Amino acid sequence: MTYNFDPDRWYDNQRRVLDAQHARGELDAVGYQAALDDLERRFDAMQARLDKPFGLADEKAGMK
Repeated sequence: MTYNFDPDRWYDNQRRVLDAQHARGELDAVGYQAALDDLERRFDAMQARLDKPFGLADEKAGMK
């Protein structure tokens, strides 16, 4: 199976949404920074999950 998810593109899209919300006044400076911090946390967690090797052997061992 091909995995075509691009986490950097996802991050850029999410960041653009936050930037637009901030520019429209929907997020104040504190809310904008909190949203950016949360986005960074989610991006780092996603990267950590995506960096792990995929293996069926681990899953089959637990399926007895």
